[in-house]
Amino acid sequence: MSNNINMLNPLSLAFVGDAVFSLEVRKRLVLDSSRPVNDLHKMTVEYVNAASQAKAIKELLPLLTEDEQDVFRRGRNAHSGHTPKNQSEGDYHYATGLEALFGYLYLSGKNERITELFNLIWSEKIV
Repeated sequence: MSNNINMLNPLSLAFVGDAVFSLEVRKRLVLDSSRPVNDLHKMTVEYVNAASQAKAIKELLPLLTEDEQDVFRRGRNAHSGHTPKNQSEGDYHYATGLEALFGYLYLSGKNERITELFNLIWSEKIV
């Protein structure tokens, strides 16, 4: 990739990371059980929301490298001008930090690290 990932706007990283995190949840739900698509969608929404993602990143923080923590902080501190609906502003910022981290890892080609972190989230039922 020609762009320096570290120079990207953290909200751009979060934009990509939102899709990556959602795909990981959807993949896991589909592989774990055979359910109607409507049920899968409802289950996905339970996992892909600010409160669940904030809880997940708070558990992961001690396990992150210094670089990963920096990316998380940049994402958490970025201000989108968006007011979250039905979510606390604090959870929204933490969720944005998690998404920025997943976007950073994906764009850096660190797919094994994505899998490692997501497995920790999923196995601990953090989300």
